[in-house]
Amino acid sequence: MDKASILQTQNLAVGYKRNNGSDNVLHRNINVNLHRGEFACLLGPNGAGKSTLIKSLSGFIPHIEGDILIDNKALASYKRNHLSKVISVVLTERLQVTNMTVFDLVALGRTPYSGFFGTISHKDKDMVLQAIEDVGLIGFTNRQLVEMSDGERQKAMIAKALVQDTPLIILDEPTAFLDLPSKIEIVQLLKKLARNKQKGILLSTHDLDLALQLADKIWLLAQGRELEAGIPEDLVLTNGFRRFFEKEGILFDNERGSFKVEQEQLKTIRVIGKGVEYKWLSHALNRSGYQTTKEEGNYPHIEITPDQDQSFTLHQTDGSRKQLRTIEDLLEQIKAVK
Repeated sequence: MDKASILQTQNLAVGYKRNNGSDNVLHRNINVNLHRGEFACLLGPNGAGKSTLIKSLSGFIPHIEGDILIDNKALASYKRNHLSKVISVVLTERLQVTNMTVFDLVALGRTPYSGFFGTISHKDKDMVLQAIEDVGLIGFTNRQLVEMSDGERQKAMIAKALVQDTPLIILDEPTAFLDLPSKIEIVQLLKKLARNKQKGILLSTHDLDLALQLADKIWLLAQGRELEAGIPEDLVLTNGFRRFFEKEGILFDNERGSFKVEQEQLKTIRVIGKGVEYKWLSHALNRSGYQTTKEEGNYPHIEITPDQDQSFTLHQTDGSRKQLRTIEDLLEQIKAVK
């Protein structure tokens, strides 16, 4: 037993009941830990069983075998009203509620503490206002939810989970329907809350790039494989992302930490330069099907001039050269030469 863990599983098996009452096990031998102050991301392709695992860890559905420990106590031993004081959950669904303000929504997080009549105290109100501030919604306290963007409403849902005052927060793809800037903002917020509030936060997501940049731990889940967990860098170096996600024609680049599409290479081009211009010129050439290299050889080469008069000089193998201003013009020139 790990005393520092807020969430721990031991030989856990998850799945669901068939119509005949037998168990359909999706995953076995799940052994993971989540500590206070730690932000973990659960990643996997569609149909991998992520939602089933999330629901099992949250106590929404029973697990099949093994143990789930919350704050070193078996999940099954918690009474329902006590469980809501140790786990708060944010789900995927868009919030569609009329005539409710941000304060009203966030205050629902105090329900486990408000007694039979649901009356919140002055202390509860102060906690609600603090949670609204903590998620960056200052000035939104009395705003109607229907007047807010999807990203702002998700922040309000996170504030509701925060004011529930649980050591563990579990989120099931809360960014699925958000635009990219809002996704980044939400994941950055969760990372900050885990660290500053000493919460254990588990996020189920498809956003590998954000997880690689911000997660303390990543849990990888796929059909027919045992769950793998570790820090992002170790999973890259041990080819974890390749094992779990690569398909024919789609490769994980361990050096860049991202996926790339395998395509037929048209020709090799040498690129001479450095800095951000070198990075994006190489990106454009690779995207267009050209193999780039720094080595000398019998192939065209491009020199980058990174100054106020930024330009690219294309040297052909016949000795001719041409100076171009943009990468788009450069690509057109390369394609024009057979």
